[in-house]
Amino acid sequence: MRGLGTEGWAGAAMLVIAVAVCLPALLGLVDPLIPRPLWAVLLAAFMVAVLSAGAVERAGARRAALVVAVLASWVLVLSVPGMGLVHIIVVVTAAVSTYVVPLTGSIVLAALNTGAVLLAGMLRSPDWTDWLMTAGFYLLIQIATVFSTTTMLREKQMRTDLARAHVELRAAGVLLAESARTAERLRISRELHDLIGHQLTVLTLNLEAARHLATGSARPPLDRADQVARGLLRDVRASVGELRAQPADIQRALEEMVEGIPGLVVDIAVDPRLDLGEEQQVAFIRLAQEAVTNTIRHAEASRLRIELARDGDRVALVARDDGRGARSPVLGNGLCGMRERFQELGGELLVDGGDGFTVRGTLVGG
Repeated sequence: MRGLGTEGWAGAAMLVIAVAVCLPALLGLVDPLIPRPLWAVLLAAFMVAVLSAGAVERAGARRAALVVAVLASWVLVLSVPGMGLVHIIVVVTAAVSTYVVPLTGSIVLAALNTGAVLLAGMLRSPDWTDWLMTAGFYLLIQIATVFSTTTMLREKQMRTDLARAHVELRAAGVLLAESARTAERLRISRELHDLIGHQLTVLTLNLEAARHLATGSARPPLDRADQVARGLLRDVRASVGELRAQPADIQRALEEMVEGIPGLVVDIAVDPRLDLGEEQQVAFIRLAQEAVTNTIRHAEASRLRIELARDGDRVALVARDDGRGARSPVLGNGLCGMRERFQELGGELLVDGGDGFTVRGTLVGG
């Protein structure tokens, strides 16, 4: 299972602080302007909404959760004007908003939150300098929180983009290297066939003619030379066939592709007995690449395992991460393209977002 990470622990600490500053009202040390059970329900709604705004996948649901959190925080702040520290909860909503709305939206929300703090200060004290200073103080805290959180998110996105580009570049390099090795093997096989093979064929024909013309003691050496030439011709033809059919080392290719990815451990397991065609090799390498990039971008996982092995009369590549998964996974352009590629090759591609996220691609043969 993946850990919370620094970002998750920071969010948990903010929620703990939010609950702590609300304890006086919850314990009866301060009387809110609304019934205390209702105040407790609003606090619970605020907590659930904050968690949902940072965790749910759909953008509309995140925005709705943010609205609920903001409205609940305003009511909580205004209903206990004598509790100055409770204003920290509006800082929490400002921080969470950076995950939901653009930077300008978060700044606008900080201004609106400051209005709620200002109104609570006016209800608490007639001294305008007191509530004005309090409002200004919390406005600065919100702005600082918004900018620092936005910077953190942008750096996180940059790291994700860099890791994705790293995988794509490594995959392109692996495929290019395999293509170059295949082309070199084909060139060597053609050279063996066209030069040595043809020369040996001519030699065997000449030896065959000489054997028919030879008599006496000259015949045995010609027979042995003919046997040696025919054996060499068979060996050359066998070598040419092996060079043309030699499979790529897909284990090494996959390991090279995932080498050096920051923040993600990738385990590779390939059945060494597999004999894949060139199109199948490319399809499985591309599927592994897509699985790795999706894990980096969406899964928030720390480990990914890729297995390539025979499954009955088929060969299956299974990529499974330890991330958050998806209850109703929606295929993006990359996986849709992979599914079409596998269907064209007579296979299939399945995804499962239950326990982590799993991609399974199968092809006939191997």
